Amino acid sequence: MTAQGFLQITIYLATLLVLAKPLGSYMARVYQDESAGLNRWFAGMEKLIYRLSGIKPEQEMHWTQYAIALMVFNLLGLLAVYGLQRFQDILPLNPQGLAAISPDSAFNTAVSFATNTNWQGYGGETTMSYLTQMLGLSVQNFVSAASGMAVLVALIRGFIRRNTNSIGNFWVDLTRSTLYILLPLSLLLAVALVGQGVVQTFKPYQTVSLQETLSYQSPKLDKDGKALTDAAGKPITESVETNQQTLALGPAASQIAIKQLGTNGGGFFSVNSAHPYENPTPLSNFLEMLAILLIPAALCFTFGVMVGDARQGWVILAAMTLVFVALVFVAVPAEQNGNPALTALGIDQIASDQQAGGNMEGKETRFGIVNSGLWAVATTAASNGSVNSMHDSFTPIGGMVPMFLMQLGEVIFGGVGSGLYGMIVFAIVAVFIAGLMIGRTPEYLGKKIEAYEMKMAAVIILVPPLVVLGGTAVALMLDVGKASVLNPGAHGFSEVLYAFSSAGNNNGSAFGGLSANVPFYNLMLGMAMLFSRYWLIVPVLAIAGSLAAKKTVPFGAGTLPTHTPLFAVLLIITVLMVGALTFVPALALGPVVEYLQMIGVK
Repeated sequence: MTAQGFLQITIYLATLLVLAKPLGSYMARVYQDESAGLNRWFAGMEKLIYRLSGIKPEQEMHWTQYAIALMVFNLLGLLAVYGLQRFQDILPLNPQGLAAISPDSAFNTAVSFATNTNWQGYGGETTMSYLTQMLGLSVQNFVSAASGMAVLVALIRGFIRRNTNSIGNFWVDLTRSTLYILLPLSLLLAVALVGQGVVQTFKPYQTVSLQETLSYQSPKLDKDGKALTDAAGKPITESVETNQQTLALGPAASQIAIKQLGTNGGGFFSVNSAHPYENPTPLSNFLEMLAILLIPAALCFTFGVMVGDARQGWVILAAMTLVFVALVFVAVPAEQNGNPALTALGIDQIASDQQAGGNMEGKETRFGIVNSGLWAVATTAASNGSVNSMHDSFTPIGGMVPMFLMQLGEVIFGGVGSGLYGMIVFAIVAVFIAGLMIGRTPEYLGKKIEAYEMKMAAVIILVPPLVVLGGTAVALMLDVGKASVLNPGAHGFSEVLYAFSSAGNNNGSAFGGLSANVPFYNLMLGMAMLFSRYWLIVPVLAIAGSLAAKKTVPFGAGTLPTHTPLFAVLLIITVLMVGALTFVPALALGPVVEYLQMIGVK
């Protein structure tokens, strides 16, 4: 790690932590209906929304009602995005005349954006119209993020309320999350990104002249537009010359802002934040990377304020930050050290590049290795999935870090709302384990943790590994699954494992060597995203309802303090042990084997 790289990481983390407290305090006031500025200035708009929607904000919900409202709302959003894709060829704001999306791809994308996963098996600029991007994908970026934040707030109310059957009103929490938090922050970030050169226009794509004629090989197509193949099944190509290039445009900045702030990650263009129209400068890169973790970090402080003990939020934030920093200092040096197998080839240019800069394959020169590695860790620590470099081109250890972060359940910061409620579930497990050690009924934040809460916590912890490992096994057992794997051996296995780790933890990033936009993977990954989103949300709300109905237990001599460094260590150990025991065997078959091959172990 160079001094410059260390300084870049330090500035990023310092800025993040400095901004977390004021934003977290502001969000706590919003959710507690206290004066926070915007919620008083736009109170009339909030009331108008309730009136037009037929919502009674004072009417609280049982946890089952809260869950049903969320599920129905998300389902309607899923259907709306599916419909927009299927009929975009006849809808307006489609200046390129893009065709309707196939049913399997439309299903996968609709599920992806409704579940805050934003897995993309398509190229945005060649597939989605402006209307689909704005009315479908951008809107879901807001409401899927707001849904996760609403669930977190409901869980927090479970701790602070007693002897009640209600945990709040989903429609109120959804509206306030969107109106007072996500929209204002997105507006500020979008304006900043436009100032850096991110495109925001309704103009059609522009064709420009090249400085010199370009020759390349292009697949030969039949009259139906399908690629022709020879007797061996290989594609037939033909030489093509051109002196023009088409530049894809569109209303990108508005979608990029919420894709980062809402930990969504879906890019307007196919290469996501590696595209110069999405992320043109080092400053835009810093702002987008900061936006990825800003709300998840701030929500830790919101949690502390709402439960009446800011130390509780700081302990969780400290645990997240320690794991994050440790893994940054694994991933970045792994990329800076490069690939000794390439150096050993003896090609002067390769050896020189490796020694001078490390592994630059798949990375943008305007960002370099440190910002590429830091982004990869941030985007998979959060449930974000956006990329500014190609993870498939990382070294085995550099690529294993983002994969392992997803497999931890994306609780190291995690998605907006979802990361923190996942970490709180791990905290419940940690106090339960501690209670077993001393033979006392465990307590967390004044509520006894009993059999019901532990059953729900077990479901939350076990569903993602079941989806990831089960889906990977099925894909590798079937010929239709293996047909999309473009790389042999350990790396091919890693590509499939990464895909299901991403879908099974609602991330959305990918190892690009897997051709996933086929009916098999569109269906399998779509189902994985659905299970791993809602089979976690419903048990979390069940825990919230159970805790809200309990009385508060006063702190006693046998109560485990949960605001101390000792508890932060216990929480970290719990998260890492569950992740390691579940996924180390699978990682040993993929990135670990690939690393041993890279360094020459036979």
